[in-house]
Amino acid sequence: MKELLLGNEAVAQGLYEAGVKVVSSYPGTPSTEITEAASKFDEIFCEWAPNEKVAAEVAAGASFGGARSFCGMKHVGLNVAADPLFTMSYIGVNGGMVFGVADDPGLHSSQNEQDSRNYAIAAKLPMLEPSDSAECRDFTKLAYSLSEDFDTPVMLRLTTRVSHSRSIVEPGQRQELALKPYIKNPAKNVMLPAFAKPKHVSVEERTKKLAAWAETCEINKIEDNHSKTGVICAGIVYQYAKEALGDTVSYLKLGMVNPLPAELIKKFAATVDKLYVIEELDDVIETFCRKNGIAVMGKDVFPRCGEFSQHVIRRCMLHTEPETLAVQEDVPVRPPVMCCGCPHRGLFFALKRAKVFVSGDIGCYTLGASAPLSAIDTCVCMGASVSGLHGFNKARGTESEKKSVAVIGDSTFIHSGITGLIDIAYNRSNSVVIILDNSITGMTGHQQNPTTGYTIKGDPTSAVDLEALCKSIGIARVRVCDPYNLKETQAALKEELEADGPSVIISRRPCALLKYVKHKPSLVVKEEKCVGCRACLSIGCPAISMKNGKASIDRTQCVGCGVCTSLCAKGAITTEEAKA
Repeated sequence: MKELLLGNEAVAQGLYEAGVKVVSSYPGTPSTEITEAASKFDEIFCEWAPNEKVAAEVAAGASFGGARSFCGMKHVGLNVAADPLFTMSYIGVNGGMVFGVADDPGLHSSQNEQDSRNYAIAAKLPMLEPSDSAECRDFTKLAYSLSEDFDTPVMLRLTTRVSHSRSIVEPGQRQELALKPYIKNPAKNVMLPAFAKPKHVSVEERTKKLAAWAETCEINKIEDNHSKTGVICAGIVYQYAKEALGDTVSYLKLGMVNPLPAELIKKFAATVDKLYVIEELDDVIETFCRKNGIAVMGKDVFPRCGEFSQHVIRRCMLHTEPETLAVQEDVPVRPPVMCCGCPHRGLFFALKRAKVFVSGDIGCYTLGASAPLSAIDTCVCMGASVSGLHGFNKARGTESEKKSVAVIGDSTFIHSGITGLIDIAYNRSNSVVIILDNSITGMTGHQQNPTTGYTIKGDPTSAVDLEALCKSIGIARVRVCDPYNLKETQAALKEELEADGPSVIISRRPCALLKYVKHKPSLVVKEEKCVGCRACLSIGCPAISMKNGKASIDRTQCVGCGVCTSLCAKGAITTEEAKA
């Protein structure tokens, strides 16, 4: 039975068919659905780890134990997992181990466009890159064979379009594998310098063998269309090129993007007069070609930044533009906003009123940087809000401590905020950290995390007590406020900024989109009381707009959170019953 699967779902199908036993990941768009889909197979133990480093180490431990394992992450998550990644390259595997990483050209949901192929090169690990869902399944299974045959972790690189597009997959049966025996072997598994030095030599020898395999493997293939123009590409770019150029060029489609096959590329280059390398982001393949004396056109023709498309390839190679129906009028932009009833809105309004420096973090609450709230000053990476606030205050002194805070979500705090808070307590800055506890990992689509009390499968488990945790690491002042209650939130913020010593405010209210949250009836505006002052617009709620000079509330969007009522000095915003 053929199925239409997301690329991420197809990877999960590949994990199932390959006999994988342990999957540990941290959710991150565009990789999240791999682990969510894998969790539906009872034969696979799946978990959400606190962060990507932990996930990689769990997968490494399962490999030591003789099981096939997987850890999945987005490209910036690979930065967090880099420490075990590099050392596992030296160690190798017992059971096969695969790192799945999803890059995000175009920054659809990310803070940078890094190209994970650079990690494969730096860590000297083989990397496969599928171009559609069928290859996602097939390359995943192949990765485990390579892992065990060459004693190496294998990296599987996807991009947003491969992860989130659908194509036909014909699912197969699971290969049940017995655990490989664990044999004590410090020279292989303990990376002391004396053991690591010869392992580096082994890694270089392994790379040579993998490069030789890449020369003849089926996933690196020439498509000869008897053209004097050739294109080298991989992944989703192959699909773009095929649609843009058709059979007018010949192709060298690379399924293994590290190590690259020098002789195969030379053989292909000899058949054409003009050779293009089309690759998103960095010039990895192009640089390899030039290093091996192969003349190519690459980033001198194609852009270095952003996501490619059929149109980009046509424009750069053929200098043509597609025929499109142009929109005659200027269409207003529609930037992302926090949802109606988002618990973070009231908190950010309070921060804006307080006129404080806000060290921000990664999550849906990062939208607090947008107008009209405009409440976040910085955003670097997961956990950086807490550490960054400490550094900001140490640089600027006591006066700054009374006018600055950090904001961080509950899942992000568990991911990498705890150590920053320990630094604040240990190295004594009077910093105020606000944990935005919305009872879920919201940004990536409502995944459980260690604070929610449920596993990835929805089974009850222990939940981190944030108040107790903060106190245990040396934060004496810990308090909870309800961000729907502006008066309470503003009072908490004022008192903690004025207090001596570090403190934590937990802004606690479940995400408005959680299924179990029961909303109040929508609010309405008494037009006779509304004076059109627009104060209610200052919180940026999508349900509130102006019509004929009066405030108006869209009852299909409003969840009755009541934050806007405290902004209306005329009492024009009320319930349907009160209006009647």
